[in-house]
Amino acid sequence: MTEVTEPVTDEWRATGERIDTLIAASAAGGVAARERSEELVRLVTDFYGAGLERLLDLVHEQGRLDDELLAALAADDLVASVLLVHGLHPYSVTTRVENALESVRPYLGSHGGDVELLGVTDEGVVRLRLLGSCDGCPSSSATLELAVQGAVEAAAPEITTIEVESADETGAGDGGPLVPVDALFSRLHDADPLNGAGGEDSGATWESVPALLALEPGGVERFTAGGLPVVACRIGSDLFAFRDRCARCERPMEGATLARRLGGGSGDGVLRCAACRAHYDVRRAGACLDPEADGAHLDPLPLLADGASVSVAVPATHVVAT
Repeated sequence: MTEVTEPVTDEWRATGERIDTLIAASAAGGVAARERSEELVRLVTDFYGAGLERLLDLVHEQGRLDDELLAALAADDLVASVLLVHGLHPYSVTTRVENALESVRPYLGSHGGDVELLGVTDEGVVRLRLLGSCDGCPSSSATLELAVQGAVEAAAPEITTIEVESADETGAGDGGPLVPVDALFSRLHDADPLNGAGGEDSGATWESVPALLALEPGGVERFTAGGLPVVACRIGSDLFAFRDRCARCERPMEGATLARRLGGGSGDGVLRCAACRAHYDVRRAGACLDPEADGAHLDPLPLLADGASVSVAVPATHVVAT
């Protein structure tokens, strides 16, 4: 297995955090010192922002700022972050949120769910509707926070609130009142969403998994992310991740293979443990298909993929500091 390393763009995120720390530290010199520090950062930011805007204008005047180039700029985390800071991102908030939701749909679909964007207000409120059901999945209480909220906030950091309404069992929705997202996450304070055990260690962190970008359809990959053994597989363009532990024999999924379910469609996928030959339905959150399974299932992990990067959510209790 291979250990996941963080991408270079994380160094730039750390730089931004360091700038904030230095500005806060300048407060020790008094109010005037802090104000001078903030003014210096603001002037430098405005200066480079004006230069970036002029650069884009020149590229546009030369007829080079086409859709392909805009997509490349938006797909680069570092460039997109800089453009966002200066209000120059080529895509609107709504488009970025829609793209973020599209990236998590394979994960939501593996739990029998989906999400619909109802709209984005001028005040930065994102309104969503949850469709389907994630009941019966050990990580269902983390689905919204780790997958939907994480993807939306990463794509559109300027949003202020995420509001969600749930559809009824028929998927039609009742048009009821919207529920603040914090209320929906109350269950997370009572139990670890991915472990099913209570405690103060609830939550998770996103770990970058660049190796999965090259995983071929039908492929299975085992690796370690944040100290947690993970097994991942790809069905078509969809990626899925689970704890690297068979629910039947409790051994790592070494030598596991992915095949089509007998009599199933081309989009079906069954992951088989090489040790005990247990069969798990990948798209049904790793539910065991064997008659004697008695409710056994793999432990699914939220996974985000946007075509340029892949990240998996690791429970906080398993993250190993580096």
